[in-house]
Amino acid sequence: MASKQTKVQHLAGISLFEGCSKKELEKVASAGDEILMTAGSVIVDQGQTGREAFVVLSGKVEVTRSKRKVADLGPGAVVGELSLLDHGPRTATVTCVTDCELLVIDQRNFRAVLQEVPTMAVKLLATIAGRIRDLDKKYYG
Repeated sequence: MASKQTKVQHLAGISLFEGCSKKELEKVASAGDEILMTAGSVIVDQGQTGREAFVVLSGKVEVTRSKRKVADLGPGAVVGELSLLDHGPRTATVTCVTDCELLVIDQRNFRAVLQEVPTMAVKLLATIAGRIRDLDKKYYG
């Protein structure tokens, strides 16, 4: 089992949470549950409705989109983070390449953290706005 400090360190490296304080990250970490998944297990399936995000604490996962490999990710990576904000379809399939330890954060628990710490929602909105601006600049100059 990962320590609280390890979970917070992994969360701190996730761009969605870049504006959050250590205390806020501790609340997010506490809202999650650790699970172990064996090699070959599908964590998220493209097209399915998402209701949780997964932070890789140990192991390696493969991300595919329309059956094409997009990336290999390891400790500190997050998949499914958009599902913390909406119930949209998964944009990729993620499969464990090795046995993995994951921190699962479901939308209900995440929203409870946002209700407890509303200033955190403002920080997340600023991060998302920055992502949209970057995409706009990339595609439209």
